[in-house]
Amino acid sequence: MPAKRMLGYIRVSTQEQVEGFGLDVQRAAIRDYCKAHRLKLVHVYSDAGQSGSNGLDTRVELAEALALLEAHKVSGIIVYRLDRLARDLMLQETLMARLRQAGAEVLSVSEADIDSDDATRVLVRQMLGMISQYERSVIRGRMMAGKAAKVARKGYGGGRPPYGYRAKDRELVPDEAEQAVIARVRRLHKDGLSLRQIAAQLDSEGITPRHEGARWHPRTVAAMIQSTAPMSAKSA
Repeated sequence: MPAKRMLGYIRVSTQEQVEGFGLDVQRAAIRDYCKAHRLKLVHVYSDAGQSGSNGLDTRVELAEALALLEAHKVSGIIVYRLDRLARDLMLQETLMARLRQAGAEVLSVSEADIDSDDATRVLVRQMLGMISQYERSVIRGRMMAGKAAKVARKGYGGGRPPYGYRAKDRELVPDEAEQAVIARVRRLHKDGLSLRQIAAQLDSEGITPRHEGARWHPRTVAAMIQSTAPMSAKSA
């Protein structure tokens, strides 16, 4: 009997990246799980820097994975932990129901039988979702309070500066090199190129994102087109 064809899905939010919970850890765990259970891993989709409470409009990779699952191109999806799929309980349960309706399996490396309809398993899954949602709310509340205190002192609110800017003396200032890339992207968009075409064009021109070795993504291109100057930004 041929091995089941499975997709992997990994995700980290900005906070988790800071704490060192990386994509590589999740990817390696999923590969080991497939090897141990004789499953064929077709592809691993990745949403980097995306919150688990975000919808599919910003989590492009998850949307693509769901499309393959609902088209019955693969048998199911594997995550490192269920909150990688979604932290918000309502979104988590909605996605699980959608996948079950499509006849797709949902497997977790860290949690057993998450896709079971057994009443105890459903309760555990919901409790895990509620705990993750609570932890996320507490963390976000603390971060917002810290940023508000910094802004009250007329300093930079912290966090990773948006593309096109850098932090200097607790203020955001334009980054000339990145501003030139943003201008290039907007010109290409004005010329009628799609987001994917623009991303491919930047790669072909040797223009690299902030992360060394990374490639441009349509979602990143869209953010550059829609970006506006932060209120705290000053001229360099």
